[in-house]
Amino acid sequence: MKVLAGILQPSNGAVAVDKDMKVGYLKQDHYEFETETVLGTVLRGNPELWALMQERDAIYSKEEMTDEEGIRISEIEEQFADLGGYEAESIAGELLEGLAIPTSTHTKPLNFLTGGFKLRVLLAQVLFLKPDILLLDEPTNHLDIKTIHWLEELLTNYNGVVIVISHDRHFINSISTHIADLDYNTIRVFPGNYDDFMTAAEQSREQLLSDNKRAKEKINDLQDFVSRFSANASKSKQATSRQKMIEKIKEEMVDVKPSSRVAPYIRFKAKRVLGKDVFEAINISKSYDDLQVIKDFSVSISKGEKVGIVGTNGVGKTTLLRMLMKKLEPDSGQVKWGDSVEASYFPQDHREAIEPDADTLIEWLLRNAPQGTEVQEIRAILGRMLFSGDMANKSTKVLSGGEKSRIIIGKMILVGDNVIVLDEPTNHLDLETIEALNYSLSLFEGTVLLVSHDREFISSLCTRIIEVTPEGINDFKGTYEEFLEREGADFYKRLAGGSVASG
Repeated sequence: MKVLAGILQPSNGAVAVDKDMKVGYLKQDHYEFETETVLGTVLRGNPELWALMQERDAIYSKEEMTDEEGIRISEIEEQFADLGGYEAESIAGELLEGLAIPTSTHTKPLNFLTGGFKLRVLLAQVLFLKPDILLLDEPTNHLDIKTIHWLEELLTNYNGVVIVISHDRHFINSISTHIADLDYNTIRVFPGNYDDFMTAAEQSREQLLSDNKRAKEKINDLQDFVSRFSANASKSKQATSRQKMIEKIKEEMVDVKPSSRVAPYIRFKAKRVLGKDVFEAINISKSYDDLQVIKDFSVSISKGEKVGIVGTNGVGKTTLLRMLMKKLEPDSGQVKWGDSVEASYFPQDHREAIEPDADTLIEWLLRNAPQGTEVQEIRAILGRMLFSGDMANKSTKVLSGGEKSRIIIGKMILVGDNVIVLDEPTNHLDLETIEALNYSLSLFEGTVLLVSHDREFISSLCTRIIEVTPEGINDFKGTYEEFLEREGADFYKRLAGGSVASG
């Protein structure tokens, strides 16, 4: 993506973009413009116009202009008009309004907004340039379901080329007309969406393996003849002919390389049988300063339930989860756990789980494993989480987001608790790990509680939906699909009115 965007230069070859084609790039780094105003951040999407605006404002702010500055300002005004400068703030404001960023926040710094709304501003920045080619690197990270739904509609109808990196299966299925698969050290392009690609890739691999199997059988038959008759004068010509056929078949055989995509082996097995009662919240409330996030909420969660907590960013999903986990005290009310409950927690912020000490992976797991766990068992878990060989001695300080997620999951497997609580577990995971985690949770016999924006994840797992809104909490006993069927447009309308301010 960085090579296509011109940020990195290719070691070989070149990237050619047609003349007059504008390229817009949404990076993974969403914190570059923290102190810039929301409106200014969008206007920066057109660097040429932004530079002109800065120079124009600097000259006009002076009490007196020199003759040179007077000449320069007339040049600037002409360029400014040609670049649409007089309508720029109005167009940027309309983009922000369309993304549910209210006018009252346009003059505030970007760090005033929550992560999901910051991303909307950065999307507006990229769209402000009106690019012919739109490059998006993990655009759904930290977005709520409503915003992802909006983004899908925008990209489906986008009048230009869109290239996206994403681990969100539902998102990829919704927007893609082609899949570029990077595997076996090469890129292959498949027509269709992600499901089409998975089917085609599997069929292609199976066909290659089948063709190779038949070719090997043919070679064995020919080799048998060559071995028997190569020394026979009357049949030496036939033996030579068959040897040539063997060489030709070998040349035509396609080498089926091992895939670079590997999935961890995840299985959660509770060491203690879970009783009927798990969590009970009685009239819990929580406020931050003057903002009340949770008010007089009561809920009872039982053995075997798989509960999905949904809602817009900044509305209180993590707050509710942390209160149920007794990691955050409610202002009023109480949370009770069943006597048999032993709960593992996967936090959205990895720093809550992985201390800043420079432990190796083995040391960290040993310190967090049940007493009596042996190094051999630790190494086995590390191998299952794709940390084999010397990687076990890697420092926790240098792990990527996905590696941190896998090591936290490894710890949860080791501990063997009967309740699993996850806050946005798919944010940094690749598709293979997401699917492995999804499958393991579907097999888990204990209780699962999760916050996620991954609709495929929620749809395939959850048997109960708790929707957190600024007006209150809705508790729906049914699947996510049944929830959407009942709530329909009202659900998306409620999400559109979510909190934009951070904290």
